[in-house]
Amino acid sequence: MYFETFVQMKKQLGQLDKWFEIAADHAKAKKFDPDLYMGFRLAPDQFAFARQVQATCDVAKLAASRLTGKEAPKQEDDEETLADLSVRVRATIAYLDGFTASDFDGAATRVVTQPRWEGKVMTGADYFLQHAVPNFFFHLSQAYAILRNNGVGLGKRDYLGALDLRAP
Repeated sequence: MYFETFVQMKKQLGQLDKWFEIAADHAKAKKFDPDLYMGFRLAPDQFAFARQVQATCDVAKLAASRLTGKEAPKQEDDEETLADLSVRVRATIAYLDGFTASDFDGAATRVVTQPRWEGKVMTGADYFLQHAVPNFFFHLSQAYAILRNNGVGLGKRDYLGALDLRAP
């Protein structure tokens, strides 16, 4: 379950990376700087686009790290352009590419904590299903919604990517 879900997260990160080019093309067609997207948000109290992308990447890499005990790469959250965000997304995919299914052996019973939880813990299974997976897709969806809200021509297929369809 864990490894397969991270395979899906990598796929979704690949889709996110494609959205940057679509957004840049839209901005150029409308004659504005594509990097203005970095600060766009859906609501005043919500993360801006750049932070949504950073959070999507962070949730994926930190979940893999916490479930396997492997060190996650540190990133400075200093991206200023869509190209910078693309580098971050690709680095996250590369990090996730380094895992095998056996790396997640024992993940369900691993004890997971983080500073925001003020000394509380979760099992790896609970953390993954209740925190990591929903947060990943929440931030990914918010990034998508910010672009769509600003006229970028993304559709459901851009979100889902290619499906493994085959004849019965």
